[in-house]
Amino acid sequence: MPLGGGERVRRSSLRQQIADALREEVLTGRLQAGRHFTVKEIADSYGVSATPVREALVDLAAQGLLEVEQHRGFQVRRLTQADFRSLTEARVFVVEALFRDLAEHGIGDLPKDAIASVRRRAEAAARAARAGVLDVLIGCDLRFWRELSAIGGNPHICEFLDRVRTQTWIYAVPHLRALQDLSGVCWAGHVALVEAVADRDIETARELTTGYNEHTRALVEKLAPARS
Repeated sequence: MPLGGGERVRRSSLRQQIADALREEVLTGRLQAGRHFTVKEIADSYGVSATPVREALVDLAAQGLLEVEQHRGFQVRRLTQADFRSLTEARVFVVEALFRDLAEHGIGDLPKDAIASVRRRAEAAARAARAGVLDVLIGCDLRFWRELSAIGGNPHICEFLDRVRTQTWIYAVPHLRALQDLSGVCWAGHVALVEAVADRDIETARELTTGYNEHTRALVEKLAPARS
């Protein structure tokens, strides 16, 4: 007898696909901060029913990317400069927890293919940063940090760091796009960072991430108007 779960699986998959697509739209700035939309508008745009769209939008709201507007639909969250500062500070604490976990439990038993995969992500992110290809950089950078944080084995740290990093990118993107040439502007130390982690040199990893946070914060706050 069939279990009857096929439809739920398909709907769940569609829900995730829609959430991923909208997340990318927000991250790249194609859905700009403050943009209002309804479930019907998105459903019509993707040619799907309202149910998986509503579920996907609720998921994105829970991740802090959207705000629910009572009786109106959804709005892409507006992040302020104060939000950005708070998010970068939170990012520091989360990464510190990650490195502390690595230092306490070590990574000696980690399969070599896991480090190799993170290194490939690092190389791709660094290339995109040097070339100034922002959309590629965002995707590679987020995947790099997801894999790097997964080394620690704590899924809650991994999930929270991904959420914080996504939100900082959302704030930074429109300001970075104001520059005509982004070549070499964004931080490109991903390879050095993964090598430090692979060598179990946690102190160097901390120094690199501290430099990354300082670089990113100074860059974005220089580009962002004080009122934002």
